[in-house]
Amino acid sequence: MGKKALKLTGFLGPFLGPGRHTLFDPRLLARLCLPHVLYFQPMDRKHLARQIFSRTLEAVDPAIAIERSLAVSAHHLCCSDRSYDLRDFPDIRVLAVGKAAHRMLDGLLAVLPRGATLRGIVSAPVVPPAPHAGFQYFSSGHPEPNEHSLLAGQAALELVRDSTPQTLVIVLLSGGGSALMESPMPGSLSLEEVQQLNHALVTCGAGIQEINTVRKHISAVKGGRLALAAHPAAVITLAISDVPVGRESALASGPTLPDPTSCGDVRDVIARYNLRERLPRALLSSIDSGALEETPKASDPVFASAQFELILGMHELFHAAHRFAEAEHFIACCDNSTDDWPVQKAANVLLGQLEELQAANLNHAVALIADGELSSAVRGDGMGGRNSAFVLACVEKIAGKPIVVLSAGTDGIDGNSPAAGALADGQTLARARKASLDPDDFFQRSDSFRFFDYLGDTVMTGPTGNNLRDLRLLLSFPSETT
Repeated sequence: MGKKALKLTGFLGPFLGPGRHTLFDPRLLARLCLPHVLYFQPMDRKHLARQIFSRTLEAVDPAIAIERSLAVSAHHLCCSDRSYDLRDFPDIRVLAVGKAAHRMLDGLLAVLPRGATLRGIVSAPVVPPAPHAGFQYFSSGHPEPNEHSLLAGQAALELVRDSTPQTLVIVLLSGGGSALMESPMPGSLSLEEVQQLNHALVTCGAGIQEINTVRKHISAVKGGRLALAAHPAAVITLAISDVPVGRESALASGPTLPDPTSCGDVRDVIARYNLRERLPRALLSSIDSGALEETPKASDPVFASAQFELILGMHELFHAAHRFAEAEHFIACCDNSTDDWPVQKAANVLLGQLEELQAANLNHAVALIADGELSSAVRGDGMGGRNSAFVLACVEKIAGKPIVVLSAGTDGIDGNSPAAGALADGQTLARARKASLDPDDFFQRSDSFRFFDYLGDTVMTGPTGNNLRDLRLLLSFPSETT
């Protein structure tokens, strides 16, 4: 096994230091763990996977993360290594965008001093349980932008317009923001054309980085342009990230961060995925004529007064899942090497790692925990998303083996389905064949949700109010003949 794959966290955390992962030989794990053999009844194994996923979701609460990242003392708002004297900022404006917007706003308002005068907007895919006074709410669309998405984009620009050095703009960002807030450039693009663009991008097989390269350049609120519109205000962005570390500008397409991509990159993405025939003519005309404006870069002075803090991300998700897997006596390892990979390639590599981990620890149940967003091109008119597609790609590979695979979105949404994802075990293929279900047929029609729904193996959570990343749990159990 190549050492690039397995990374260990959890019980070795105190030796590694916070936020660190290390490469680890799985054979060494066998000498660090309990000497006895742990057996799990087959009927309990899928339940264990569901239980680990459920507990992980509970452990990453956006409101608590906000409260931990901010402190107010003697009129000073402290965020990481910066302090803001609130007496210098009588004008506080708040923009909350994303699937975790409501819980993030709850956390912020719990920290700010009582009586603080502030106003803002909230754009999320669901209505809040209890709206806060002074805020305008938008029930925007995800994964496809809707009319409220465009209204939220216009409202965001209005919110930061006429800011002064005495204005403090607090931006609460979480996953889904690219669809939930939009103000297209050129302005002549209609809602239908924005939806046409979005559909072309998310179904062409491009990675999230490539998709957001295009999104940033056709938007007045993405790719750092919101920070540009808010200048000369001080801007604090608190983010819950569903993108890889180092690619934070991809979160909600980076409204307050400099954009490292260029107009040339946009043209490359369009050519690479043969998108010209699928894009709105008005957009193509803007690109071809050279009228497409470049996004602000890191050297732009507007970012000198902008602070960006990641308050929940991959490490927190990994740590929680690892901790709960260990609590169930699994030897657990974490992997983040398959982000943006096609689902079939990721399935092959992750299952290969799982088998090597099991071979090195024959007498113990083992767990491989992976995160990130895989790519799954839409081939038919079925129902499902990348999570259920990944599990479907594993069904034949794990047939007859003591393995469980679960993949689900921490936001509770998987593509165009009502599920968060799905799970399968070594008996799934036999059950499917008994019901005359062909896994490959469902995969080719992008109908993974219906496959697992028929078998009762979908993961249903409803919208969770969070969105870190997709989480994959691959569990392997020792043979009872060992």
